[in-house]
Amino acid sequence: MKNLVKFLFIFSYVSIFPNLAQTFAKTPSEKGLEIAKIMQERSEGYKGEISSMTMTLINAHKEKIERKMTGKVLEIQGDGDWSLSEFLSPLDVKGTKMLTWSFKNESDKQWLYLPAIKRVKRISSSSRYSSFMGSEFSYEDLGSQDIEKYNFTWLRDEGKNHVVQRVSKEESGYSKQIIYVDQKNYSVRKIEYFDRKNELLKISEFFEFKDYKVGAKTFHKANRITMKNVQTQKESIFEWSDRKVGVNISKSELTEKALK
Repeated sequence: MKNLVKFLFIFSYVSIFPNLAQTFAKTPSEKGLEIAKIMQERSEGYKGEISSMTMTLINAHKEKIERKMTGKVLEIQGDGDWSLSEFLSPLDVKGTKMLTWSFKNESDKQWLYLPAIKRVKRISSSSRYSSFMGSEFSYEDLGSQDIEKYNFTWLRDEGKNHVVQRVSKEESGYSKQIIYVDQKNYSVRKIEYFDRKNELLKISEFFEFKDYKVGAKTFHKANRITMKNVQTQKESIFEWSDRKVGVNISKSELTEKALK
């Protein structure tokens, strides 16, 4: 009986003051950050992964160039990931390697090894916005996606997706990114990238999801990512094969010395 009286009292209070419920509701920023935290939590604990990859470049005339690569990614506990990619073919890019150290609370570090001159080049902060090896992916796209580096705002729910805006806290080639997040497994399905003039620049879409089990946890990963530049009509595609998740990788395999 006491619980019934308490319920009726609260109900009548909210009815008299309808804005009270809104006071306790999450703000768009709080809800956006909450979604981002769930995404990050779902992605943690994979340890490391190795894979074969294909990067396809498609120009505005639909002509294609295909490049074969290998990749390693190491999860750093409490911080960002380290990754190393190496081009295997064609001959003009064979032996080129890119190393990325991403961090949660400081700027990423990226290096490119150029076999033609046998030299390691550090990617400067001003070069982060430029194209990675002629693709529609920038060095920034391949760097840190840690939530500490963005401000998030929930915009709406659309179909089966949460739609969230994220804006980089650091200097960025984008004014904002709009992310479409699957409501069931919190995997990213699409990202819209807006240039510094706040005009739509690129659209990335994620396909061919597979589940990878590491211990008691399952990771839902896309094995095909497209990036289309809506302003130039060029497109690039990353595809993964022979992907193994939960692999033990040593830090020594992902150092500047290892690039050479």
